[in-house]
Amino acid sequence: MFGLIEFIFPIFFIAIFGIVIGTFVGTAVKGVKTWNKNNNSPRLTVWAKVVTKRNHTGVHSHNHGGHHHTTHSSTYFVTFEVESGDRMELQMDGFEFGMLVEGDEGKLTFQGTRYLGFERE
Repeated sequence: MFGLIEFIFPIFFIAIFGIVIGTFVGTAVKGVKTWNKNNNSPRLTVWAKVVTKRNHTGVHSHNHGGHHHTTHSSTYFVTFEVESGDRMELQMDGFEFGMLVEGDEGKLTFQGTRYLGFERE
């Protein structure tokens, strides 16, 4: 019985390590693909309306040598509706997010999934 555990543990350890590394590599590849797709997309300016706003707040705790450190991060998203009725959710910084109000209408400029600006009219 003891020999079986000594056999299974290294396989289990390597499998978990592979999953963690695979997830990291997969996330990096996805980010590079999105970045490349956005760079190769045309810059478009269209008439749009702000439909909804949301933010995601994350809390991360760290413990270094007995010192506890907590960091907070926020990610901001706005959903726009264009003239055709299609909707798109774009990520933006907190300043831009704070300047927009649901119901605002104007010219939305974007490139792929990258928010570039909104000019209220």
